[in-house]
Amino acid sequence: MKIRASDGSRLRRINLAATLRALRGEPAVGLTELAARAELSRPTVEGLVEDLLGLGWVSEVPPESGRMGRPRRLFRFRAEAGHVLGIDVGSSGARAVVCDLNGEVRGRSTVRAEASFGREKRLAGMRSAAHEALSYAGVPAAHVMAVCVGTTGVVTATGTVRLCVSLPDWTGLDLAAEAGRDFDAPVLVENDCNLAALAERWVGVAQHADDVVFVLSGTRTGAGMLIRGELHRGGRGAAGEIGALPLVGWHRAPSHLAAFPGLPPSAPAGEVAGLVFAAARSGDPAARWAVEQFAHDLAEGIAALVLSVDPDLVVLGGGVSRSADVLMEPLRRHLDPLCLEPPALAISGLGDQAVVTGAVRHALNHVDARLYDVDAPLPASSRPGP
Repeated sequence: MKIRASDGSRLRRINLAATLRALRGEPAVGLTELAARAELSRPTVEGLVEDLLGLGWVSEVPPESGRMGRPRRLFRFRAEAGHVLGIDVGSSGARAVVCDLNGEVRGRSTVRAEASFGREKRLAGMRSAAHEALSYAGVPAAHVMAVCVGTTGVVTATGTVRLCVSLPDWTGLDLAAEAGRDFDAPVLVENDCNLAALAERWVGVAQHADDVVFVLSGTRTGAGMLIRGELHRGGRGAAGEIGALPLVGWHRAPSHLAAFPGLPPSAPAGEVAGLVFAAARSGDPAARWAVEQFAHDLAEGIAALVLSVDPDLVVLGGGVSRSADVLMEPLRRHLDPLCLEPPALAISGLGDQAVVTGAVRHALNHVDARLYDVDAPLPASSRPGP
């Protein structure tokens, strides 16, 4: 077999990726240990590190003090060499988080919105949250390597909201293009439930599960799925939209809470569930009955997903997760008889940060794919070192 000139270049790119992986998320390390981690020779790694220094992905740290003889050279991955931006935009407003390439939060912002806001006001709030988070982090928009926006609704692979029931004027919106006006970086758009599922596996209760169903329930109910640890969107981005099927109860579940006679006449839609669960917690019979019916309808949709996917774990998030002490017992009671085997069920601890955290993870995954793509040149960092 003849060896082409390009083969050596590709091998070097493979070795660069291996060296980056060995440095990523670790403290400063010397060349000998780095070579062992990357499973490469020390001379090879020494040359690769010089390349990475020039591209701005690695920096040399001061030598250790108190050591006899020639101090060894120490290197670290420059997580500050690039940043990602995660955004969660929905009916109640927009959240934005800026992270470095190790996933450490460097800035965040929240801009509130009213349910009555139209498309333009909502987009303005999204932009405001993004720019406030970047300003707090001290990161120019030009140094953002990837942006991910999470939204309610069915989203196409190109970032258009194909259908959005809770925000009707969102339907047909090219959200990727709208967000992309402010950034040269790639802009990803993903369904909010899908992103919440990613967040749970990254830093939440599903870190040790491969097949996960995340159910987001509040003023509406939706689901996202991970299969073998990977996001499952389906062919047209509509996987998990079990609530569209009238035979399951997700579409009517909120009506049981809204019918609670103890609600104030002007209670905002976003506060109804909390008020009803609080009343049920205090022993109000009508509230407890409303929660019972809500749990029954919620269980129908969850059971349909459990029987289809057979997940390792079902995670319940959204507004109702704050009332697990009231909801879990009736939910379990209605869910288990509908399944061949009672599923493992957990409550999300990420609260209202689940979607934006998943957006950050999705953006980081995109950057990682670029850094470790051995068929493309390794790009220079967005923020070169000194």
